[in-house]
Amino acid sequence: MALLTEEDVVNKTFAETRYREEGYNQDEVDDFLDEVAETIKQLSEERDSLREQLATAQARVGELEAGAGDTPAAAPQTAAPHGVEESGDLSSAAAGVLALAQELHDKYVAEGREEGDRILAEANAESTRIIRDAEEQHNRTLTKLEQERGLLERKISELRDFERDYRSRMKSYLESLLANVDSGQAGAGNI
Repeated sequence: MALLTEEDVVNKTFAETRYREEGYNQDEVDDFLDEVAETIKQLSEERDSLREQLATAQARVGELEAGAGDTPAAAPQTAAPHGVEESGDLSSAAAGVLALAQELHDKYVAEGREEGDRILAEANAESTRIIRDAEEQHNRTLTKLEQERGLLERKISELRDFERDYRSRMKSYLESLLANVDSGQAGAGNI
């Protein structure tokens, strides 16, 4: 069975049913096939990229082995039985792949840490901004309340002064009325 390609999925057509109500919605099938084709394309690109990385890693391992063979400290190689040489090539290729995998792992871990540090720094900056904004709002509200309190205290003081003044005038008025009543009674008693 041959593997499907992106073009196979995109160009695939289905026979229509006799009745439009039976079967699947053709637009939905087409949309799904487009998604499948895009996935195949991405996976193919990723596979090709990984093959290139593997070839690069194998070439690098070959260079390192060739360089190690040139040094006088290299151990002499003895003739291996048939089939062992191929196993050595596979193990060196596997070692290269493992080295590449470790390198990629370290790279991704470092990038992850950098991203984590960046996110943490942004979160700290945002929390500092939120706290600063809350403190400013608190200070503005407190200042406004202090102003309103001062205004209310002035109004209370004005009302107390008004009450005191009003009582004083009322008392004077009533006393003058009483004095008039007393003087009127004294004058009426003389008649």
